[in-house]
Amino acid sequence: MHNKTLEPLSTRRRYRFSFLLKLLIGVALLSACTPQTKSYHYSIFTFGTLVDITLYGVSQDQADNAFSQLQKDFDYYQQNWSAWTDGDLAQLNIRLARTDNDSAISVPEHLIPLIKQSIILSRKSNNYYNPSIGKLINLWQFHKYQDGDIKPPDDNSIQALISKKPQMSDLSFNQENQLTNSNPAISLNFGAFAKGYAIGLEIEKLKKLGIHNAVINAGGDLTAIGQHGDRAWNVGIRDPRNDQILASVSISGNESVFTSGDYERVYSYQERRYHHILNPNTGYPTQDAQSVTVIHNDPGVADAAATAIFVAGSKEWPLIAKQMDIRYVMLIDAIGNIQLSSAMQKRIKILNKSPTSHIIIRKQL
Repeated sequence: MHNKTLEPLSTRRRYRFSFLLKLLIGVALLSACTPQTKSYHYSIFTFGTLVDITLYGVSQDQADNAFSQLQKDFDYYQQNWSAWTDGDLAQLNIRLARTDNDSAISVPEHLIPLIKQSIILSRKSNNYYNPSIGKLINLWQFHKYQDGDIKPPDDNSIQALISKKPQMSDLSFNQENQLTNSNPAISLNFGAFAKGYAIGLEIEKLKKLGIHNAVINAGGDLTAIGQHGDRAWNVGIRDPRNDQILASVSISGNESVFTSGDYERVYSYQERRYHHILNPNTGYPTQDAQSVTVIHNDPGVADAAATAIFVAGSKEWPLIAKQMDIRYVMLIDAIGNIQLSSAMQKRIKILNKSPTSHIIIRKQL
């Protein structure tokens, strides 16, 4: 698929209440609270990152109840949607590796929409979003990127995997929602979709709980509903080469801002830099972009699209964005130029552009 992975839960969960919204490395909220505005803040460590939840205009009891339910849900998602645990997805991957063309697999109900939506998104993205390359992701072991002795896999191993061409179109459902797999090389990893999909489910839960002004921020990928008082939420987008805020955009109603960047999990070996976003066609990290930010009303789609557009790169991304129904795109290309869709140009504010970079408007969208 691409690329991003749901990391194993290797750190203790961290929780806290606060009246200030934390600025995260990645995409963060700017000016989310004023001294006169009371909000409730809670953090959960899941999907290999901190998920920060901010609720505005609610009571303490409402906040406590919501945080308790979201904690339970995110724990469940981490256990059963990660390929790195012994949960339902990991068990499904074992069965996928053992199947032939005539075998039908019963799939846990909660995994069915992840698979079905991923089949559609993969097709729309020309397979740049491809969650079937879990074996390739395992081979690169970017979940261990902080280990001192990590190194890239050998090319023969990479070519052996990509030659089998696993893709989501190898999977299909019958009328009983049983899954058929025509390619035993498939191993599912929803690292570029599950986080966004989970955020979408929890946003809907907040609405059902009577909460209509909130932000769920997962390591910089976020969804906001409602407003912050009488104004929209203002979101900062980081520069992929430093910790400064490169740009900002205002969102309100129900919108998601997701970024894929080559700075999230990265290591160097023999003076060459390797990052975690893999091109499923080459088996290697994509080299044609530094980061991609998209805005969409569906966080799952935004999550997958940010990765797919990143992999598509500086020349092909407008086609992929159009096919995935993404109007708002900012791509920082390999040399640092800022490429914008026409719609994004009208919304974004560039704050700290490098003097050597150029702004390029791609009018195909």
